[in-house]
Amino acid sequence: MRTLDPSVVLYITHPQVVVDASIAVPDWSLSPIGEDRVAELARRVATLQSSCKAAVITSAERKAVETATPLATALGVDVEQRPSMHENDRSSTGFLPPAAFEAQADAFFASPSQSVLGWERAVDAQNRILGEVLAAEQEYPDHALILCGHGAVGSLLYCALAEVAIDRRWDQPAGGGGNWFAYDRQSRRVLGHWSPIECLFSG
Repeated sequence: MRTLDPSVVLYITHPQVVVDASIAVPDWSLSPIGEDRVAELARRVATLQSSCKAAVITSAERKAVETATPLATALGVDVEQRPSMHENDRSSTGFLPPAAFEAQADAFFASPSQSVLGWERAVDAQNRILGEVLAAEQEYPDHALILCGHGAVGSLLYCALAEVAIDRRWDQPAGGGGNWFAYDRQSRRVLGHWSPIECLFSG
């Protein structure tokens, strides 16, 4: 994608974060690498030649807000926070070490209609994120939409739009986040799978 287009909706996941087991996961911040990646994307956004209006909407989790804010600043618009765009609720287990987290995430996607160790069910998280995205479309009917959020619910959104079963094969690539996909607003057809944000608005 090379410019903003009101007929296309972008979903962007936050990039790398500072992992701190002593802090609640929704309060984690971007790492220096994550900040640098967002800053470079914002630089490209600031150079876009587009006459359309834009809206930047984000989950209220800190790492998502820190992703959205530089993009909104580059566009000269305010950030709108929608708390219900949060990542799937994992509060029942709290922080999990990497290997345990990956096993839990596998189970989350593999059993979408079940709550695994108290996590929000994937089907519920999917309905929630889809509802928030459709509400944003209604609120900003003539705007190019940039949605900033998270990998798991973003992948569930992708599955809903692509009309494929929930499966971790559709999850964003490993590597710390910072990916995007787009979909056509009229047909709600996805326009490709996940790509790194370095490929967005890149010539």
